[in-house]
This record gives sequence, structure tokens and C-alpha cells, in this order.
Amino acid sequence: FYKYDELLYVRKNYFSPEALRAANIKVVNKILELRNPNIWGTANTAASDGKRFGSWNNNLLSEWKNRYKGNGILIYWHVQTNAVCLYSQMKSFSSSEVAAMIEGLVRHDTEMRVEKNFVDSHGQSEVAFAFCKLLGFQLMPRLKRIKYEKLYLPDKGLSGEFENLKGVLTRPIRWELIESQYDEMMKHAVALKLGTANAEAILRRFNSYNTTHPTYKAFAELGKAEKTIFLCKYLSSIELRYEINEGLNVVERWNGVNDFIRYGRQGMFATNSREHQEISTLALQLLQNCLMLINTILVERTIEKEQMINRLSVEDLRALSPLFYEHINPYGVFEIDVNRPSFLQKEAI
Repeated sequence: FYKYDELLYVRKNYFSPEALRAANIKVVNKILELRNPNIWGTANTAASDGKRFGSWNNNLLSEWKNRYKGNGILIYWHVQTNAVCLYSQMKSFSSSEVAAMIEGLVRHDTEMRVEKNFVDSHGQSEVAFAFCKLLGFQLMPRLKRIKYEKLYLPDKGLSGEFENLKGVLTRPIRWELIESQYDEMMKHAVALKLGTANAEAILRRFNSYNTTHPTYKAFAELGKAEKTIFLCKYLSSIELRYEINEGLNVVERWNGVNDFIRYGRQGMFATNSREHQEISTLALQLLQNCLMLINTILVERTIEKEQMINRLSVEDLRALSPLFYEHINPYGVFEIDVNRPSFLQKEAI
């Protein structure tokens, strides 16, 4: 058995945010490499959402959130729809979820190319639609207050052609604003992509307090156009609504596994060190991604051994998920025989 001092030495000298992020990237890339596309599909979709973790009342970095009636910190997850966490970040409750969503999409550094990203109502805005369009992502929110949304016309003089939509139609898009500020908009999008500025700093310039800023107006107009297109698809396609809901449900299940893994001290963050909190977050992400790697291999080997691939229907494949942990013992003694080959050895070569 390893002694406490030995474990503490490893923790202090080898556990850092940079090392854990690099380890997470390697595990995610390995999962993407090993996956059988005939079982898991090839969709480049992800979902993002935040989860509140409790913290002690005397923790100076925790915040009170009236919604949860308690102290805590917020961790924002980006989870691929086959249950692999691409990116995680610690945020304050008052920070913008839109900024966290964009930051994760451009900073995850894995080999996955995210094409669609599902969010809830807090993770979207008109400016977010505009930035996602310029960065090459499709923002697909699940809208809670959809009855208050408006559809913008593409040009003047078209309102009379849509009599049945008169109650939800509003003014035409001001394309001239987008054209006049196009270079400035691209400059901010490139700054986000290259990392010369973070999303929080850029989006702070383009919020409701800066409505007179010409570039903000242009971003808002582009976002209105993109959001109108999305709303038309969202309202007319029940399959799209199912897809968004299923993607967000993966994040909810991911949060459920968080509680299973982080059971010590009731899952609370006790430290006042921001770095230690980030290390705990990234270590939790790494443990859960490793669990997804093992479960992916177990599911694929079981299907191969039982020769089930030709018997699985589309609905059966859709129901498959590596997000299970009933076979894991989180307590007690773990005996490891280093001389015995691991069942993962073949995949690791």
C-alpha cells in the first residue's frame, strides 16, 4: 500500500491543471479513436450545461445561489452526445453561460470537430447565435419561453405574405448594419478563435448595457437572422426538438455520475484555493472519462462476443450509452496485480 506522504508527494509534484487537461485530451482522443462508428455513430454533436457543487459556508470562494438555497461553485461541462466530456471550466454563478459555452467550443483541443452544440435557455442569446455562426458552429438551444420569441422578416414589404404568422412577425433584418461592421465582427471572432481574448471579456463589450455600440448592433442583427432560421426549423421539426432534448439529457446523466464518483465529504468543495478547486474539477472529469473509456470497450466487446451487431435495431443503438456505473465499487479495497495483463492492454498498444 502507498503511504499518505507518498500520495501527497505525487499530488503536489505531478497534479496540475495543465497536466490534467492534457491527460483528459489524450483519454478523449483515445475514446474517439477506438469507437466503432457502426455502434456509436459519427455525429459531431455536443451539449453544454452547468452544475452546482456544494461548498462549505466558510469557503471564501463559494457563492450563495438563491435558486439552490445554498453555497456552492458552478462547473460548466461540454459533453459529447456519446457521453465524453470534452471540456470543463469553473465559473461564478454571476458569469455568462454564453461566454462559457463559446469558450469550451473553441478551447477543448480534442480531435472532435463540434458541428452542433445543444444548450438550455441560459446558454443562448442573439449575440451567441452570431458568434457561433462566424465560428462555424450551429447553436441549438432548448427554449423555455418560446411563446415570447419573434420572427424577423428578411426584407421590407413581406409582412402581408404571411397572414397566419402576423402575431409573431416583427421588423425586417437591417442587413446594412451587418455589412458595415462585417470586418469588426470578424476581428472579434478571430480573436476568440486564436485565443488572443477570452469569451468573457469580448461578450462583456456586447451586452445589453452597450446597445449603442455599432458592432453590438451588427452582432445583434446577425443573431436575429440566425435565430429566426433556427426557430423556423425548431417549430416545424419534432425530430429536431427530440434531438436537442436527448443531447441535453446526456449532460443531466453525466451530472448524475458526478455525484456517484465524488461522494467524499458529500461532494462538497472544502478548499479555498482556486487552483485546488480546478484540480479537483479536472480530476473528476478525468476519472469519469476513464470510466467512459472502459465502458465503451466493454460494450463493444460484449456486442462482438455475442454477435449482436446485426440484431440491434436503430432504436437499440440509440439507447446504447457508456454512462453506467453499477459494476463499479467506489468503496473498500482495490487489489491490483501488476503482473497480470490488463484487458485494456490491446487497445493501449
